[in-house]
Order: sequence, then C-alpha cells, then structure tokens
Amino acid sequence: MEILSKVHSRNLVRWSEYKPDVCVLSADLTSSCEADLFRDTYPERFLSMGIAEQNMLAFAGGMARQGFTPFVHTFAVFIYRRAYDQIAMSIAYPNLPVKMFGFLPGILTPGGATHQAIEDISVMRSLPNMTVLETGDATDVESVLDVVYQVSGPVYIRQLRGEIPRLFEASEPMAFAVPRQLSEGGDLVLLTSGICTEEGMRAVAALKDRAKIKISHYHISTLKPFNHPKIIKEIAKSKYGVITLENHSVIGGLGTIVAEQMAEHGAGKPLRRLGLNDTFAHGASRRYLMSEYGLDAMKLIETVENIIGKNLDISENSLAKTYTPAIHSNAKPEAL
Repeated sequence: MEILSKVHSRNLVRWSEYKPDVCVLSADLTSSCEADLFRDTYPERFLSMGIAEQNMLAFAGGMARQGFTPFVHTFAVFIYRRAYDQIAMSIAYPNLPVKMFGFLPGILTPGGATHQAIEDISVMRSLPNMTVLETGDATDVESVLDVVYQVSGPVYIRQLRGEIPRLFEASEPMAFAVPRQLSEGGDLVLLTSGICTEEGMRAVAALKDRAKIKISHYHISTLKPFNHPKIIKEIAKSKYGVITLENHSVIGGLGTIVAEQMAEHGAGKPLRRLGLNDTFAHGASRRYLMSEYGLDAMKLIETVENIIGKNLDISENSLAKTYTPAIHSNAKPEAL
C-alpha cells in the first residue's frame, strides 16, 4: 500500500497558484491543518484569525461577499460546534462559497469528546444550501479541491491529514455526487465513507475469499446531496439487504441518509448501521477506538455473520493488513 504524507499541504499550494480568489483562514492550528506551506508560499492570501472560530466564519462570509473564495482550516469540532450560528446566518443563508475544511473527523484524534467530531454530518447536512463531503484516501484529498471549487455555495469537508494511504487510482479522482463502486455482488450492499472504506475493503475481500459472499461495495464521498436510486434498487434486489459503516454517530450520518432514501423509494430490506452507537468516545489510539466502538472490518464481518446466521471463522490475522499512523509524527505536529 502506498502511504503519502501531508498530501493536502502540497496539493493546496500547487492547485491554488493561479486562483487569486482563494484565501486560507486558520484558527491558530495552521501547521496542524496543513496550511503552513500555503502561508509561507502565499502570505498575502493567508489570514491567521486566532482562537476565535465564530469571528473567523463570519469574516469568511464577508470575504465571500467581496468575491473571494475562503478556505477555512481548523479541527472539525471547532467549525460546527463553536460557530454554528455564524455558519447558518452568515454563510449558508446567503449561500456563499465558503469552503470549510474540518480536520480530525470522528475518532481520528485521541483527544476525547472535546475534540472528536462525531455528529458533524448530522448538524451540517441539516443546513439549507450546505454541501457535505468526506475524503477517504490520498486520491480523494488530491481531488477534493476541484470538487469544492465547482460548488457555487458553501461546502463542509471532513478532511484527512498526516500519513494517509492511496486506496484509489490517482487517475480516477473524486467526482461530485458520484459514489465509487469497489466491488459487485448480489448478496449484500455495503456503503462506507471516510476511513471506514479501507475497513470495508478488508472485510469484503475476506468474505468473498472465505465464504463466497458477494458484496456490492460503494465508497461515498458526497454525503449531501445524496440521491442514488440505482443503489436503492440494488439494495431492494439484494439477498440480505444493506450495511452502512461510518466514522460518525449512527444518528444523522450515512446510515440515516440511506435509511431516508430507502423509505422514500420503498426499498423494504434490512438495514444495519455501524458507527458510534449513540455514544461519545474516549481518548485512545485510532486503531483501538475503531475496534472498541465497532468501526472496523471485524465488526463488519461479525454483522454479516449475524445476518446470515453462520460463523465464518475469520480472524483479524486473516485480513489484509492496514497502515495505522502513529499518534504523533512530523506530519501531525498536534495529535489533538
């Protein structure tokens, strides 16, 4: 597996060279959100707003009214929890092109409940005019800038940082509102997002190899808008139904989105939602938290076993290995 470091940092500088309208705003987490290279390269287009997220988002709305395209960088929790009213009234209501990059979504930080954005999809997708995206690998991170720039209104992005794997071909960039189909099969439909897609890929491969269970697996990078009648029809035709796996609460995120679509289209199949089950998470390593809260391949395999009523005797040792970056590294100057 190819592992890349600080993908967003380098890509942002390259991509924005001939886009003078693009400005980067940071709330005192510049290097932690990979905006430091942009600051050093284009200092006239960089603003350090201090630890004042409400002011930063309102300021970004004002900049957008003057023809700029603000790229807000901070940890995800500090965007929607601290500045929700400013986002709603100064950005979403006037439908302004402010792009909000939220780092450390879900349980990607050992910082515990104060730093873990576990309900951000639910909150942000409820806002009118808001688009919600999530990156899952290096290719997504490299291509998400093109996607957000083409959206005329506000965008919230659950962004990855540090050392991240390349799961998808670099020649196949993220496309707006287009899921990636990673495998085909009529037994189950699996929808995953963010860091959970790699876990889904590990489980799908093992289930096919060891139990001949064929799964139609989709990676979802556009969470709002979400309108995919083809996938819903596929769910309706499947043998066992659908499973969603996400780095977020099961309330309001991908699982809820799929449930809403199934209800509207009358797809009467079982739905299993895997994610944080109406709970806050505590502070620990990413690998530990994914296992502890059931966001990993083994929980997905256990769920499939429960659905089909059979023990498949698949262990973690039999799965493809995954790369788990260290909590602290040169590519992540601040784990929290």
